[in-house]
Amino acid sequence: MQSETKVAPLEEVLKSDWGGGKSPFGVSWGKLMMWLFILSDAFIFGGFLVGYGTLRISSEKWPETGKVFALNLFGYEVPLLLIAFMTFILVSSSGWMALAVNAAYNRDKKRTVTFLLLTCLFGLIFLGCQAYEWGKLIHEGLRPWFAPDHPPFDGVRNFGACFFMLTGFHGLHVLTGVIYLLIIALRVASGVYERRGSYEAVEIAGLYWHFVDLVWVFIFTFFYLF
Repeated sequence: MQSETKVAPLEEVLKSDWGGGKSPFGVSWGKLMMWLFILSDAFIFGGFLVGYGTLRISSEKWPETGKVFALNLFGYEVPLLLIAFMTFILVSSSGWMALAVNAAYNRDKKRTVTFLLLTCLFGLIFLGCQAYEWGKLIHEGLRPWFAPDHPPFDGVRNFGACFFMLTGFHGLHVLTGVIYLLIIALRVASGVYERRGSYEAVEIAGLYWHFVDLVWVFIFTFFYLF
């Protein structure tokens, strides 16, 4: 005796988990797309850092970063002083960004705009320091394809290539982030998200900014301290 196969009505199928129309992982499409972008970008930065590590380990000699990035302060050479300041500024900007997201959750338009602008300000300070760092090293003769034979570079050409690639690519992300946050701040100030009834765009922008800050921590650790 054959058993009869029961077919569920179409209405029940459409209401089930297989019916479509549901947000994957319970997040909005905007947040999901940002996470996918961050994941893909993490692979790019990871590849750069692995490539740098391979060159660093395989090289017989490598410039001392403490001397390359030292600043003269009151007649004393202070190693990595500017880099430490840049790291402090960028990490602090993440704090302002977190406050902006919190204010957005509370629908506080004024505080959201204020904290977003402070985040942008700290990002611009970071970029200004990086421009000074680049200018200083270029003035000393370092190029992506060339390194002076004198100390502290000792003619290690790969050092310039790694430095300008890693810091330049990251700096481009910071600049993009500043422009992105300025646009978000303008839209918050003009009441776009208030009328929409959701400030999720601020949180999505925060994901990008926190990622950029986290990448710098890895660059600081592996390039400047390694």
